[in-house]
Amino acid sequence: MKAVSNNADYKFRVETCFLPGQFPLYQQDMGIVVVIDILRATSAMVTAFDHGVDRIIPVATIEEARQYIGRPGYIAAAERNGEVVEGFAFGNSPLAFRDADIKGKTIVMTTTNGTKAINLARNARKMVIGAFLNITALTEWLVKQDDNILLLCSGWKDKFNLEDSVFAGAVMDKLLESGKFGVEEDSSIAAKYLYMAAKENYLSILKAAPRRKRLEQLRLFDDVKFCLTPDQSRVIPELKDGVLVRMEN
Repeated sequence: MKAVSNNADYKFRVETCFLPGQFPLYQQDMGIVVVIDILRATSAMVTAFDHGVDRIIPVATIEEARQYIGRPGYIAAAERNGEVVEGFAFGNSPLAFRDADIKGKTIVMTTTNGTKAINLARNARKMVIGAFLNITALTEWLVKQDDNILLLCSGWKDKFNLEDSVFAGAVMDKLLESGKFGVEEDSSIAAKYLYMAAKENYLSILKAAPRRKRLEQLRLFDDVKFCLTPDQSRVIPELKDGVLVRMEN
């Protein structure tokens, strides 16, 4: 296994925060925050923009999202514990947004983990959305930025999860290769090694995960397979004034 490289002459840092609750410990001096919720919020957001949605408004509560049910031009989406909340037509399934008529509309979304992480990072100098679906477009853009970067994993109910952490390691691999970035946190090294262990087969991540059984019970395998398939989009969503929009690049 190749060693994790750390260029002593790096200009900027790229770090991984595994848990939203640890965000305050990492956020200082971090200009760009990449929010990650592979299963499934950030994957759904990238997919929605790729299929023509105009804006996504992330909200904290089901009650906030419920106010938009039936309003012209809006789609209300709410997910809790992997399931669509009762009364909503959409949750956080990327396949549902791929197959729906969403062009030109605004999605108001609340999820168990992803929208919580977005809310935590909303005051960053720049906040963008990351997923395997847009990983090449995202890393190409990140390498061009002259700023410190924090990869913020949404986790699962404030606990560590594998898929977000492996994705963070995949992004770090590309940024460290550039020679422009270095690391100072053990969590960042750990993310890189997790990626190196899983990169030949991302689906193997979940075969080893205890919550695989719950995903099977919810019949989410098609969503999972889609979310773990890289480079299906060139879209990078970014947060502007509390609203996610498609980055113009």
